[in-house]
Amino acid sequence: MNHLATKPGYFRLPVASAVFSLLLFFITFSASAQNLNVQGKVTTEQGTPLANAQVINTTINTAAVTDQNGTFTIKCGPTAHLVIYTDGYEMAVLDVNANSNIPDITLKKITELTEVVIERNLQKRSAIGYLKDIEGTNIYAGKKSEVITVDRLVANKAVGTMRQIYAQVVGLTFNEGAEGGLQLNIGGRGLNPNRTSNFNTRQNGYDISADVLGYPESYYTPPAEGVEKIQVVRGAASLQYGTQFGGLVNFIMHQPSKKPIEVVQRNTLGSYGLFTNFSSVSGTEKKFSFYTFFNYKQGNGFRPNANFNSRNFFINLNYAFTEKTVLRFDYTLFDYLAKQPGGLTDLMFYQNMLQSNRTRNWFGVNWNLFNLKLEHKFTENANFNVQFFGLNASRETVGYLSNRVSGADPGEGRDLIKGKFVNWGAEAKFLQQYTINNQKSAFLIGAKYYQAQNTGYQGPGSAGSDANFTPATVDFPSYANQSDYKYPNLNVALFAENIFRLSPKFTITPGLRYENINTKSQGYWRHINTDLAGNVILDERLDENVTKNRNFFLAGIGLSYKPTQKAELYANISQNYRSVTFSDIRTATPGLVIDPNITDEKGFTSDIGLRGKIDERFSYDTNVYALLYNDKIGEYQRVNPNGGGAVVRYRSNIGTAITYGWEALGDWNISNTFFKQNNNFLWTLFVNNAITDSRYLKTDAPNIKGNKVEFVPTINLKTGTTVGWGNFKASAQVMYVSQQFTDSNNSTANETENTFGVFGQIPSYYVADVSATYTWRCVKLEAGVNNLTNNYYFTRRATGYPGPGILPSEPRTFYTTLQIKL
Repeated sequence: MNHLATKPGYFRLPVASAVFSLLLFFITFSASAQNLNVQGKVTTEQGTPLANAQVINTTINTAAVTDQNGTFTIKCGPTAHLVIYTDGYEMAVLDVNANSNIPDITLKKITELTEVVIERNLQKRSAIGYLKDIEGTNIYAGKKSEVITVDRLVANKAVGTMRQIYAQVVGLTFNEGAEGGLQLNIGGRGLNPNRTSNFNTRQNGYDISADVLGYPESYYTPPAEGVEKIQVVRGAASLQYGTQFGGLVNFIMHQPSKKPIEVVQRNTLGSYGLFTNFSSVSGTEKKFSFYTFFNYKQGNGFRPNANFNSRNFFINLNYAFTEKTVLRFDYTLFDYLAKQPGGLTDLMFYQNMLQSNRTRNWFGVNWNLFNLKLEHKFTENANFNVQFFGLNASRETVGYLSNRVSGADPGEGRDLIKGKFVNWGAEAKFLQQYTINNQKSAFLIGAKYYQAQNTGYQGPGSAGSDANFTPATVDFPSYANQSDYKYPNLNVALFAENIFRLSPKFTITPGLRYENINTKSQGYWRHINTDLAGNVILDERLDENVTKNRNFFLAGIGLSYKPTQKAELYANISQNYRSVTFSDIRTATPGLVIDPNITDEKGFTSDIGLRGKIDERFSYDTNVYALLYNDKIGEYQRVNPNGGGAVVRYRSNIGTAITYGWEALGDWNISNTFFKQNNNFLWTLFVNNAITDSRYLKTDAPNIKGNKVEFVPTINLKTGTTVGWGNFKASAQVMYVSQQFTDSNNSTANETENTFGVFGQIPSYYVADVSATYTWRCVKLEAGVNNLTNNYYFTRRATGYPGPGILPSEPRTFYTTLQIKL
């Protein structure tokens, strides 16, 4: 194990000075210019003033609303790019100069409001999907960010097909399964996709993972049908949201309808017995508004011994005391039970990936989330919110988890793993915008308190075949994996960021986060060694009472330069930190052994990029990045140090690693280029590509220095097109991912390996999807084919749950959805 950091908050970084020098390259900016107020008027084609029309200056992110006379006053710099819109009218865009008079702006009434007309207007309003410099009490200036507007996607939303939902988020990798989209598994930049554990995962701004520090895995994923937007902010999000290397994934649920009542009913049928129902009700009455849904899913899976069913209930209640003060309450219930067919060896996969030799593996989840949030606007420039959140949840798994995957299940006692997660906390933020030398800047300060009392149990389970998560009453003396722990966690964090607007074109945003993390591990584990014949040669109980207290600072800085109204150069560098998780500390499986001295990970992430748009025809975001790890946790092969003589995957702090690459997204609106006058026709094309490399720079582990980091495909390409006419839209997409390794040894396996299935690479693969929608009045019909070419491939080699070995991805599947909206 290679310990490169000896003091809390201090990280050695051989390339830090070089990266920071590149960042400073972008600090060239023009002299400060004054912000000016400009006035204008919005009318209909008949010259009637339009009241309550929205006017947005996208150059410096200011907004205004027209009065009863159709006039507005908005702040802008020497130049501004204005977007003007209101319901029932075509959107207008206008480039203005603060020194010239703004002519009257005429909005054309829409006579035929079809799906395509709505879509084309939305594209004018938000041609490129990234976050504004300031949104509410959040600062995103200079950060790599993406926003997915889910309602605009033509995709399989019933099961939330990840490669479709996240198609235009660069660099993401996926672990694909067949559980109906019940779990989100995204990674990227060398981060393991397993249950999105390297991201800070939130819903409406509050944490939803099992334990933010000790077990940041997302067993609950909001259903795509209930989500309005998904915000993705890369590693620089560590300063505001927490210490994860991946950054932030925040699910913004649908907002209440402005109508007194609105009902949406969606039913989906699909391959392998898939049935889902999504029912939502929302409305607004004076100061009170609400949104609620119930989502039911069931399916059989494409392999034997596979099925699932789930329930998901969500309710959001809002009460506006005044226009400036709103109280919001969210409650989420999610539970599901899944039978899991286990993994395969390489030979089994290539002979018949549809087979299964595990008949007794089960997994169950129960999730209860609570959040109470108070938002108050002191002035137009001063926002405050405070939220109190809590989780009461559990996950349980029972099954035969032998790492000799090809071996038959002997029908004896199964491996039982149970986790209970009870945590609560509070988070407060205050953002003040202020003016210096006529330039508007902003200061954000916040604090978070988080407390958890979690438990983890591993031991012998029942010898039956049902979903029995009760510990076995009979002791198995040769059962090696036994432990019972409590994990009390306490976390206090303070953070601050400030946007210094040095000119209308240039901002610099430094940030700082202080973390106090206190984690405890109280319990025992049973150390049992056997010889090759299975005879017990060592049986001892080891009691532990370990406390780890850490205090450290994370620092970062972001830069943004907008040379024109439609282009932005951005750059950032931030420190990151990831504490050791429960599974890193004690959870054991036959094919995996954990270093008892494993410790936290530390490092940096940085981005330098250019994003923008060319009118409403083309939008783009391209960047280079680097992610450097100290004490990176990973796995490699070695003889089991606990005895027994078997080769296992050994999880430890391997050393220092770097991942770097080029990411690019281009979105071409062909209809706005060649068919601008035909509002009823839509045609767009996107290309999303990431070219990535990685290396282990320093390590004490044998034969690893110079190897590639695991979960890093060199090429990660997604491309697709959407075509629409009137109320019909269709999309087609292809994804190609090159080979990637699953351990730091860069192990490879051939098609004849028939013992483990745990060691080896993930071969390159491609997969194609097509989807279509048609709307008629209040009815919408959706249908599609996922994995159109019926490719057989896999994206994961599991080491334990849900059964060691290769986990195949779904073959060709069909779905159709009927939606009624009243």
